[in-house]
Amino acid sequence: MSRFQLLSDDQFAVIADLLPGPTGRKGRPFADARSMVEGIIYRYRTGIAWRDLPRTFGPWQTVWAWHRRLAGDGTWDVVLDRLLSAADAAGQVDWSVSGDSTIARAHQHATNITRTTGGFVELHGTGTRAA
Repeated sequence: MSRFQLLSDDQFAVIADLLPGPTGRKGRPFADARSMVEGIIYRYRTGIAWRDLPRTFGPWQTVWAWHRRLAGDGTWDVVLDRLLSAADAAGQVDWSVSGDSTIARAHQHATNITRTTGGFVELHGTGTRAA
């Protein structure tokens, strides 16, 4: 098993019918559905940029296009639901949740609220001048 093989054969069998297959049209050869899905999972797991995806999964542009297509039509949500349901039925999912109570402070410029600073507008806001 390769270190880049992220799905077992049983897991892939659960979702194989959801993935697109070859259309038989002429043109570029059809990309392997398993390597595309595993490339998407690898990127989710590692958090890398699309361009840094290992060549094992194929061209990053192809993996990105598959992700965009599957996420756009809702197929990716169904794939994740099926895998999660199968793992839950097998008792492989622990549903305990941990909450973090730390505070994340934001810089004053992190907000989109305008703040009056006593600048040009406020100095000339009155109609009277000092004599």
